[in-house]
Amino acid sequence: MIRDITLGQFIPGGSVIHRLDPRIKLLLTFVVIVFLFVAGNFIAMGLMVAFVLLAMILSGVSMRLYLKSMKAILFIILFTSILNLFYGSGEPILQVGFIKITLDGVLRAAYISLRIICLVFISSVLTFTTSPTELTDALERLMKPLRYLKVPVHEIAMMMTIALRFVPTLLEETDKIMSAQKARGADLESGGIFQRIRALVPILIPLFVSAFRRAYDLAMAMECRCYHGGEGRTKMKQLHLRRLDFLILAVTLLVCAGVILINIFFPGMV
Repeated sequence: MIRDITLGQFIPGGSVIHRLDPRIKLLLTFVVIVFLFVAGNFIAMGLMVAFVLLAMILSGVSMRLYLKSMKAILFIILFTSILNLFYGSGEPILQVGFIKITLDGVLRAAYISLRIICLVFISSVLTFTTSPTELTDALERLMKPLRYLKVPVHEIAMMMTIALRFVPTLLEETDKIMSAQKARGADLESGGIFQRIRALVPILIPLFVSAFRRAYDLAMAMECRCYHGGEGRTKMKQLHLRRLDFLILAVTLLVCAGVILINIFFPGMV
């Protein structure tokens, strides 16, 4: 399960999505996430699903990695879908005692599952095709107006990017610690819930020690390089919008407009 979590991984490449300006990728990811919730019926959701699939194809990243990212939250998707099965209205198509499943509940469960899957996929497109450095620059540029309110924009962007960058590192460290504990005879999978919680203690303690050690080493490395925040810093790579960025932005806006029109002309289909 630990190895199935791909959040924060960057896959180098030269695809269309890789070549986009990171600011555009961040904005479009946010817009797509918002419109996944705006989509009010299966037609609008189908349009959003098609757009997300197109983004995945244009990213040039193997579909196996996208599917691998789904394994970590498969339980959440199933749990949410099962809950929504029982919240439908209308005539039941299956009833066992007081539990009844209606066609409306089945449609709601499928709709919610599609939404969660698309959220994971579009977030994976961003992290797979954007390096931590690009994310830092993009976040800092987008939050630049907040500087006038005395908000430490550079520091916030740096903290967010470091946190995202260390997710796969800490997951890999957790996997190594679990393997080491199993090799010493630790039983991490059998017993009741309280026994499993107690079995996690020999994993969490060395994990916290390792995390603090990594944080100390990173702080020392930044201090040795005379890092003192964003004041007066220059950029090695300047961000510039190109025709491709405007083209992808236009396509995304057309899709969003399509979702709004579908909601207007085909309301209440879920």
